[in-house]
Amino acid sequence: MRALPVRVDAVLVQAVIAAALSFAHLHDLALAAGQDGWKAWAYPVSVDLLLVAAWRRLRSGEAKAAGWCWFLVALTASLGANVATAGLLDLEDVPAWLRILVAGWPAVAFLGGTLLAHGAAHPGTDPATAPEPPSTAQAPEPTAADSEPPTAAPELPAAALESAPPPAAPVPPALVTLARKVADEHRARTGTDIDTPTLRARLGVPMPLAVAITTQLT
Repeated sequence: MRALPVRVDAVLVQAVIAAALSFAHLHDLALAAGQDGWKAWAYPVSVDLLLVAAWRRLRSGEAKAAGWCWFLVALTASLGANVATAGLLDLEDVPAWLRILVAGWPAVAFLGGTLLAHGAAHPGTDPATAPEPPSTAQAPEPTAADSEPPTAAPELPAAALESAPPPAAPVPPALVTLARKVADEHRARTGTDIDTPTLRARLGVPMPLAVAITTQLT
């Protein structure tokens, strides 16, 4: 069995080296600010994880303002540690304001990570408001009127049938409520009413059903 050739990616190696250096700078700054032991090692982990979470939010395309905000916060913390350990600060006598920033960072990182993980709700039908399945009650027995053969409906001209609009699809009330919520969020974010293709994409429903929902929203 032939061994697979191993190819070293120079970009990946460079990224690992840069991450290790940044990790060490954050650890040294936290240690100088009085966070000794395992706490000094936890600080660079929290900064890097916040950077990754913010980058994932930016890649997802949802709530980019929040993603950019926390990405810049984590990037500032990382760059600040790199600059501070370059000789601009005396690590033997760290100023009080820097000690306050380092001590308050865990709360900031926890808030940012929580908002990035749970801040954007994907549109979907709420299970609590999902339409109930049709009842399986026993159908009523046919009566004499029901046993009579149905009368034939008058035939319409072919031109009238072609110009007649398609029947409206039945819309569950829960889906109308969800669509109204999506439309309100779209209006609050963009200042304009949501159109039918956008509503269809947000709800993931067929176009005839999206048209019916838009009609009920207006």
